[in-house]
Amino acid sequence: MPGREKVMRMSVEQPLWRALTGYRVLALVYAVGLFATAYEKFTRPWLAVAYFAVLAVWTLATLPKVANAAACTKRFLTADLTIALAGILLTPLADAHERVQAGGPTLPSIWTAGSVLAFAVKGGWRWAALASTLVAAANLVERGSPARDTVHNVILVWVASIAIGYVVEVARASERTLARALEIEAATRERERLARDIHDSVLQVLAMVQRRGAVIGGEAAELGRLAGEQEVALRTLVAGGLLPVSRVSEDAAEGAVVRVVDQDHEDTGNEPVDLRTLLAPYAGALVSLAEPGAPVRLAPAAAREVAAAVGAALDNVRRHAGEQARAWILVEDEPDEVIVTVRDDGPGIPEGRLAQAEGEGRLGVALSIRGRLRDLGGSAELISVPGQGTEVELKVPKDIKDANEPRGKAEQR
Repeated sequence: MPGREKVMRMSVEQPLWRALTGYRVLALVYAVGLFATAYEKFTRPWLAVAYFAVLAVWTLATLPKVANAAACTKRFLTADLTIALAGILLTPLADAHERVQAGGPTLPSIWTAGSVLAFAVKGGWRWAALASTLVAAANLVERGSPARDTVHNVILVWVASIAIGYVVEVARASERTLARALEIEAATRERERLARDIHDSVLQVLAMVQRRGAVIGGEAAELGRLAGEQEVALRTLVAGGLLPVSRVSEDAAEGAVVRVVDQDHEDTGNEPVDLRTLLAPYAGALVSLAEPGAPVRLAPAAAREVAAAVGAALDNVRRHAGEQARAWILVEDEPDEVIVTVRDDGPGIPEGRLAQAEGEGRLGVALSIRGRLRDLGGSAELISVPGQGTEVELKVPKDIKDANEPRGKAEQR
């Protein structure tokens, strides 16, 4: 059956790239404004004008390069930092010596920090440390001596860039962990859904073939034995299952990618259905159905899952209590929930037998009954007294918004 693929993208660093894009433009405007206000004080203003022309063209032309991690290449970062360092080293040639010694701003001013931050966001704290160290060296050469204000600015840029780079690395590791966790959860839920379907069909048929073959004897007994072996192998596969290897993002700029394949259902409507119509086929000579006189409305998928859980409970009655065991189905329509009780007159379940069955891979109660109700946000209680039969009480809330989607998958969006 065709499936629909849901792709969920998570990226903590993407807002940092957007902020960096805006910062570079604003820093360019600020640097040009500083130069314009002190134009008459420059000894070679034409040199500063030429530099700002190059800086403006470079900044505007490379805005797409700082839009995401994939576009921001090592070659671009190298060229970007080179332009920033060139502006710092050109400052003594363009500005007056007195202004440089007094701690006047360099030509690129705070634009240089944007280049260092690009290193931090792209490569983490190690790249940030390298870029900020080169900027520090250029500032010391520009001043000619380690003045107090120069050292203060250098340390500020150095610490800030390394801190941002470290935060980006932690965010990326968290994204990978979350992506893997979501993928494992989605795979586990899909495996449980498949296990319930297999238990309701293939495993039941194999178990029946094994029992009937042993009764008939002859070649049928051999066929029954083979069916029993395949039942054990299939139960082991269902109980263990396989989890897919976590996939990395095809586009690093879009963040971590998690893919969830959700099986399409035959009906996609969300109109409530009458649970009584789904339970009616179970009634018969040995199964009594007691239901309210008014419709018991549930969301379509919820009604199907409850009916399937009732069917699994009745299968257990026939299998463990005998073909002639009687069963009763009671449907109660409460204001906030629907309660369905399945009771039989069989010998009951010995204490500890359910835990033993789960350990052997027999997951009828764990998956076909409890698993279904858990996915719906409900519950399944099993009460059994040896010699007095077994009672299974199923409770499902009525306030399920999207019945075609289990709660776990809806929360991952």
